[in-house]
Amino acid sequence: MIQRTLLEVATLLGGEVVGDGETVITGVCGIKEAAPGDITFVANSRYLRLMHQTKASAIITGRDVKWAPKPLVRTENPSLAFAKMVSLMAPAEPKRPTGVSPQAIVGQRVTLGRDVAIQAFAVIEDDVTLGDRTVVYAGCYVGHHARIGADCLIYPNVSIRESVELGARVVVHSGTVIGSDGFGFATVKGAHHKIPQIGTVVIEDDVEIGANVTIDRARFGKTVIGRGTKIDNLVQIAHNVEIGENAIIVAQTGISGSTIIGQNVTLAGQAGVVGHITIGDNAIVAAQAGVSKSVPPDTQVWGSPAKPLARAKRINACIQRLPELVKTIEALSRRLEQLEKTRGTAATTDDSTRRRA
Repeated sequence: MIQRTLLEVATLLGGEVVGDGETVITGVCGIKEAAPGDITFVANSRYLRLMHQTKASAIITGRDVKWAPKPLVRTENPSLAFAKMVSLMAPAEPKRPTGVSPQAIVGQRVTLGRDVAIQAFAVIEDDVTLGDRTVVYAGCYVGHHARIGADCLIYPNVSIRESVELGARVVVHSGTVIGSDGFGFATVKGAHHKIPQIGTVVIEDDVEIGANVTIDRARFGKTVIGRGTKIDNLVQIAHNVEIGENAIIVAQTGISGSTIIGQNVTLAGQAGVVGHITIGDNAIVAAQAGVSKSVPPDTQVWGSPAKPLARAKRINACIQRLPELVKTIEALSRRLEQLEKTRGTAATTDDSTRRRA
């Protein structure tokens, strides 16, 4: 078991201790699940109240927190500090494979960098290049002329199709397919004729791709995933899409063909994006939004069709009140009907009076 005093933790994280610096830390955990000996964190002021409920022995916070019922480590960025703490306290990673398994199939003219590892039942086709220290786990397929950079991790059962390029330090999780054909068909007299997809996919450095993601090759040219972008599980990226650097693409998002996604864009869970539009730098598309037209930079949108976030919230607030509004309208309708009947009766009486006069 790894043990560190809170003072040691603060030194490693570049933070300052408030409280007993000799508190012993033996683990890390979320604030609700933490037990004695654990260190946890609070990054959002909404959860400060949980500091009074947690069983953790210490809490990592921002520098604006002055007091808590438990010892603190105050830092500039508590989320990042906690991530570092997890790495410091986590058990050692499983040993990575080494060498090329005799049960792997390696084609002709394959270039292997230093310390490449290929596990059993992986298939590496002809003319492939694998960079230094890259690991290809069991059951993977790497197609002809594909190029994979240094320090990549290709987890089991990944398919990387022909001529696809991966940069350095790319991580691809199980079940993902990179370079499948784009969805292109020409319909003539009710029959769908396949349009050849002869482009490729380029994944730049430091990209991480979750499990069961599909990234289609371009019809012509390249589908591009920019440097530092992180893609969650179950994402579909269609042909000729271009995603800028450091984007966040959350689970079950679908991006249609030829869409351009800027830098530092966030597409939240289950967002859907039509083709041939642009989403500007730093834009945020909220969960389940349906984006049907281009989104300017530095904009937040939500809803289907997606609208500026503030307007979408107002519309949603009105929709939530619809049952009450319907009741109000029905009541007003009944009152109006009653008034019209009363008015009609009064008008008939006046008319009769005038005739008698």
